[in-house]
Amino acid sequence: MHTGFMRIALEEANKAYLKGEVPIGAVAVLGRQVIGRGHNLRESLNDSTAHAEMLALREAARFIGDWRLNEVILYSTIEPCAMCSGALVQFRVKLLVYGAPDVKFGAVDSGLDIVRQARFNHRVEVVSGVLADECREIMQRFFRELREKKKYNGEMAELV
Repeated sequence: MHTGFMRIALEEANKAYLKGEVPIGAVAVLGRQVIGRGHNLRESLNDSTAHAEMLALREAARFIGDWRLNEVILYSTIEPCAMCSGALVQFRVKLLVYGAPDVKFGAVDSGLDIVRQARFNHRVEVVSGVLADECREIMQRFFRELREKKKYNGEMAELV
């Protein structure tokens, strides 16, 4: 069940990739229905809150007509950051399913654990590692190509 929805999140990540955005995708699911989708649009919208998870959660809340997403599962290709993890708690999401860890910015398992804080009135269940290799690969490819492009542009600038 989780792999099918994670593949949809990967489709969202690919949309971000094609736009030159960091390729992270997310989908919000209620029952067996996708009610929210998102992919990173930080650069396109010039908005540091335009993360895939935030966009999917906002769309899901509009769909339901309530900010409480108590029965919603959020699928994210990468472990959510502190902002998105906080939003999962605030939206009262039932379950987070993510693909690959984010050792630098992850705020679920890699550093902080915002979603399972005992002092909060809501905790989010977590399943990690779903299609982790595919989720990691698109990120690695994006940043490898970005480094190569910068290197090439830097070399060309010196020649001019």
